[in-house]
Amino acid sequence: MHPHFPNDHGDGPFHRHKSIHRLLGGGKVADILLWKDRNLSAGVLVGATLIWYLFEVVEYNIIPLLCQIAILAMLVIFIWSNAAPLVNIAPPGIPEVIISEHAFRKIAETIHYKLAYTVAALYDIACGKDLKKFLLVIMSLLILSEIGSSYSFTSLLYLGFLCAHTLPALYQRYETEVDHLAARGSEDIKRFYRRIDSNFLNKIPRGPVKTKVN
Repeated sequence: MHPHFPNDHGDGPFHRHKSIHRLLGGGKVADILLWKDRNLSAGVLVGATLIWYLFEVVEYNIIPLLCQIAILAMLVIFIWSNAAPLVNIAPPGIPEVIISEHAFRKIAETIHYKLAYTVAALYDIACGKDLKKFLLVIMSLLILSEIGSSYSFTSLLYLGFLCAHTLPALYQRYETEVDHLAARGSEDIKRFYRRIDSNFLNKIPRGPVKTKVN
């Protein structure tokens, strides 16, 4: 049984009305990330680990790997097709994979919306309207830059996949404890920022604020 933590923050930033399954979009992807089907989730994890091993440890290149997969597939189909009449089995068929124009358009619209939203948000932050967000983004980018210089792009992708594949399930299992610790951490960060703001940031000279004349 999970320990009980009192909720001292009411409807704070960690209070949700939606389940984590709905926050992840629901459907098959959310089921995989939350390990609803353990065999499928484990298979996805093994597949991603194999891909990371091939590109990072064995140092495969994408073009030779694709060519070798195509050669292997063609050899299997060649042997299967020529042996089918001899053993009375059906020859291999081409799987019919159809992605509609609507699906492509929907994906493009989603990517465009996310990109435009991100650029607009970064522009507003860069203008200095919210100094707290500006410093937080700068610090986050510096940390990301240090991490990126220490690991390869493939390892970073694999690390991101591992986090996405394990953290939601762990959070769902230990939700109460994580929310309690996150709320306490958020309060500590706010107190630290208030001290920095009162002792340093408020002493930075700024120009007069222009008021709009109607």
